[in-house]
Amino acid sequence: MPSTLRPDDRVASAFRFATELVAWVATPWALAAYSVPLAVLSVIVLIGLPTVFSTPGDKRNVIVAVPGVVTILLVVLHVVAAVAAAWVAWHAFAAALVSVLAVVTVVMELPRWRWLLSR
Repeated sequence: MPSTLRPDDRVASAFRFATELVAWVATPWALAAYSVPLAVLSVIVLIGLPTVFSTPGDKRNVIVAVPGVVTILLVVLHVVAAVAAAWVAWHAFAAALVSVLAVVTVVMELPRWRWLLSR
C-alpha cells in the first residue's frame, strides 16, 4: 500500500526553490535577446503554472487540483528551463554550477516524486 504521508522534503524544497529562482532569472535573460514579450511570458508561465496548479496534500493552498504527475512535470519544466537558459545566457562556469544544482535537485526530489505518483 502506498504511503499517504508526505515525505519530509525541507532540504529538497530549498534546492527546488533555488532551481526555480535560476529558471525565473535565466530564462527571460536568455529569451530577451530574441523577444522581450517572450521573456516576460516565460516568467509568467514559470511562476504562474505552479501557483495555479498543484497536487492536494503537497501544498497548503490548492487553486486547481492536479494529479501528482503534473506537479512533477512542472518541477521538470523548471529544471530544464534553468539548465538550458543558463547555458544560453551565462558563462560556462555558471551554467555548469546550475547543471550540478539541477542534478542535486532531481535526486533530492525523488522521494517526493514517488509520493506524488502514489496519490
